[in-house]
Amino acid sequence: MIALLGLSLLCVLVNLLFFDRLQAAAPPADAPLVSILVPARNEERSIGACAGSLLKQDYPNVELIVLDDHSTDATAEIARGLGLSETGTNHRLISGETLPTGWVGKNWACHQLARAAKGEYLFFTDADTEHMPGTVSAAIAYARRTRSDLLSAWPELITKTWSEKLILPMIVLGGMIAYPTWLILLLQWQPRIARWLPRSWRRAIGAANGQFMFWRRAAYERTGGHETVRNHLVEDVALGRAVMAHSDEGMRLRNCSGLGFSSCRMYHSFAEVWEGFTKNIHAVFEGSVAAPVIAGTTQVCCFLLPFILVFIPQSPKMLVLAEIAIVLTIRILLTWRFRTSRLGVVLHPIGHALMLVIGINSWRLSRGRGVTWKGRTYAGATPTSS
Repeated sequence: MIALLGLSLLCVLVNLLFFDRLQAAAPPADAPLVSILVPARNEERSIGACAGSLLKQDYPNVELIVLDDHSTDATAEIARGLGLSETGTNHRLISGETLPTGWVGKNWACHQLARAAKGEYLFFTDADTEHMPGTVSAAIAYARRTRSDLLSAWPELITKTWSEKLILPMIVLGGMIAYPTWLILLLQWQPRIARWLPRSWRRAIGAANGQFMFWRRAAYERTGGHETVRNHLVEDVALGRAVMAHSDEGMRLRNCSGLGFSSCRMYHSFAEVWEGFTKNIHAVFEGSVAAPVIAGTTQVCCFLLPFILVFIPQSPKMLVLAEIAIVLTIRILLTWRFRTSRLGVVLHPIGHALMLVIGINSWRLSRGRGVTWKGRTYAGATPTSS
């Protein structure tokens, strides 16, 4: 296991080297229209701060569209209080249509938003995010400089309760270990290399973060957008994979840090963390039986077992301590770089064990009665591949 941990540490170090960040930039002189698109279902807790921050962007040519997805709370009223209306020109509130069979709610909402948008760029962001005034300007500058078809910035994760602090940093840990940023960039710099790899391999290394997805509209339409992932519970990962599947044709996916520009508080309690990750974990594996078993076994052996073996007298202490040192080094590096909770490092075994338990629950429900999110149950869905 120490060899796998050493490989994980190397992967993290290389990824951190190539994982750059948004930089402040002045709005461009030509300023193409950017459509900022926010799906919202029962988001009265956060929609005011989210939409309010988007209305303060320094970028001169934006339209903000919020879709109220059949909310039963004050989401729509709060949006209207900020000046969004059904008849607005640049700041609009639209009502979601009835969810069709075979669609996940968020994907249907985003599909409707894309149809309503007029921009050359489509900026999808979640209702639980907040953005500094220069965010759109920074995203335009980055996307143009890197010729990105899809730019996905990772916001700062805001965590306040113990469950958020222990479990949410696992998103960063998984992303930095599982997705080789350096290889993605290599294939995009040299598309001829990408042509040698099977499409399924290229697709497997793609991912994006739905909290911040900044699309060139032509690329969004070329991949088929949210319609091609209509029944996928982790649409952001699926759309990142869709772009990488076309990397042999020159399409470009970029993931970067959004620290200093965007932040997100995903959940507010252990119950919300449990439900959210239960929805997501099994869906990432897209129906594979072997992949979650291999991933779960590897996670237990590498990132949890050493913290148990250290208390067993017969265990090889020096080897176990070396494994623990590597795990903690990875956690400290990621905590420093992404400003996640230090409590998550101190209590790593507990957080990791909780994540694995949630993963088992996700597998159990996904193969049974289905997972629940935002008052909707998704049962028996087979994620689409792009």
